[in-house]
Amino acid sequence: MQRIKKGDDVIVTAGKDKGRRGNVTKVLSNDRVVVQNVNMVKKHQKPNPGAGKPGGIIDKEMPIHISNVMLYNPAKGSGDRVGFRTLEDGRKVRYFKSDNEVVDV
Repeated sequence: MQRIKKGDDVIVTAGKDKGRRGNVTKVLSNDRVVVQNVNMVKKHQKPNPGAGKPGGIIDKEMPIHISNVMLYNPAKGSGDRVGFRTLEDGRKVRYFKSDNEVVDV
């Protein structure tokens, strides 16, 4: 089980986008995540008429390391550490370490 999953609301803790919040759109296998509207870069793209892509300069989201994001705790209003716990019915869930609130319901 991963600490950060696709669809989680996270806050960036380091780098040029420190303090920005966003949704995780993709989790990559090499401990990197793509967060919506975070770590935007300008990419020069060649046109591809076969795929219907125009050429020009586009904005693109690039992955950042998973250690530079924290799961956002709405009760606390900031990022929070995540732990794992097994419930009575045998399910393994994530919880916030500051207030022991279960993330996965």
